[in-house]
Amino acid sequence: MSDIKSLALSYLDQAQSALNEIAIDIWHHPEIGLQEKFASHRLADVLAEEGFEIESGVGQMPTAFVASWRNGEGGPTIGILGEYDALPGLSQNVCAEKSPVVNGGPGHGCGHNLFGTASMGAVLAIKRALQMTHTSGKIVFYGCPAEETLVGKTFMARAGVFNQLDAALAWHPANVNTASVTGSSLAMNSFKVNFYGMAAHAGAMPHMGRSALDGCMLMDVGVNYLREHIIPEARIHSVITSGGGAPNVVPAYAQIWYFVRAPKRHQVAEIYARVLDIAKGAALMSGTTHDIEFLTGCYELLNNRSIGELMLANMRAVGGIKFDAADYELARKLQATVPPEMRASDTEMTRKHLASGTTAQEMGDVLCENVLTPTDHHELMPGSTEVADVSQITPTGNLVTACFPHGTPGHSWQLTAAVGSSIGLKGMMFAAQTLALTAADLITNPAALAKAKAEFALATGGRSYVTPLPENAYPH
Repeated sequence: MSDIKSLALSYLDQAQSALNEIAIDIWHHPEIGLQEKFASHRLADVLAEEGFEIESGVGQMPTAFVASWRNGEGGPTIGILGEYDALPGLSQNVCAEKSPVVNGGPGHGCGHNLFGTASMGAVLAIKRALQMTHTSGKIVFYGCPAEETLVGKTFMARAGVFNQLDAALAWHPANVNTASVTGSSLAMNSFKVNFYGMAAHAGAMPHMGRSALDGCMLMDVGVNYLREHIIPEARIHSVITSGGGAPNVVPAYAQIWYFVRAPKRHQVAEIYARVLDIAKGAALMSGTTHDIEFLTGCYELLNNRSIGELMLANMRAVGGIKFDAADYELARKLQATVPPEMRASDTEMTRKHLASGTTAQEMGDVLCENVLTPTDHHELMPGSTEVADVSQITPTGNLVTACFPHGTPGHSWQLTAAVGSSIGLKGMMFAAQTLALTAADLITNPAALAKAKAEFALATGGRSYVTPLPENAYPH
């Protein structure tokens, strides 16, 4: 192992207690997207103290920031993404029964308290190692808010903050330890359609009213008919967020919120245009007017195999995770709260992302300690992520580490409990180590970086990134 890698790992060993404290601090102060004042300041303050240059309020978001540090002249610029938003309604103590800290309060049901902290630890480790070895290069931490609403990185990308990068690295808490070499996610548009009508007494003078709710419902009928005539892989989801206050009042205002998803960005754009035509028709049919409130849009994920293979090699070099008896005791108790059919479904989904022949023993029945080989088949993740927009700008690698037991539902109180425990902290440190070692490879090995860039150029066909956001869109 090179000097720079050894120094990075040594720093993380020494910093483990401090990083654990930061992750638990953020866990104890959960904040939903665009409100992450505590978390963003907690991370930015540490980076500022370490000599990083901080750019705050990136992409019109007060809780978004970029922290940069350069050593010497020249050298590659490597970025590491960090997230820290929580989810509403998932407040939970570290225990194996549902026990909110604050009833109805937010909680880290996706493990982002670990995500941002591990990424920060990795950039600090690389900074120290570059400094001590007099190696030229630049390391950048991206404080990315509002991942859960797919807002943060899309607006940061529109602001151009990722354009400086030679490569980017990301990770996420999971139930296994592996890196992505293939696969993708769904591109997406999120938008609300507001209908405006005329109120009237629904019993006495309904003929004088124009129902905005009728506009919403007629639109959704049209969208349901559209589903037959779009590609099978596409998805359209909707909820009516405002439909009126009382049955005897013709609603003057109503709103319906849509997600349109598809495997490719151009497919989303095509379906979205047809949905907008349906909105126009619904307004005509209901005698109302309407407007579109575009919230966010993202691309499909472009995994960089070359970086993924580097990540996998570094995970194996570190050697996986060692959980103790207390970790297993909590994990088994949490696992027991999940219905068997849900655990089985989780195992089936996990296996799709692993190499065929991966054994149950390798995965572990409760917690995963081993580094597993990812599938070489192209698996399409059913969700969306705005890491995808970064991956369309610069070569991007992704890894996951085991921070909760098998069978844990995503966005659940069980996951909140696990990522506030030593289970999550151990997974976090493994992620920090792997990110730091991979960044070291990309900075010190020109051939490795050139290979990742060549792969990216081939995959994108040399096209430049174009934001999916309309000019008037703003983060909210």
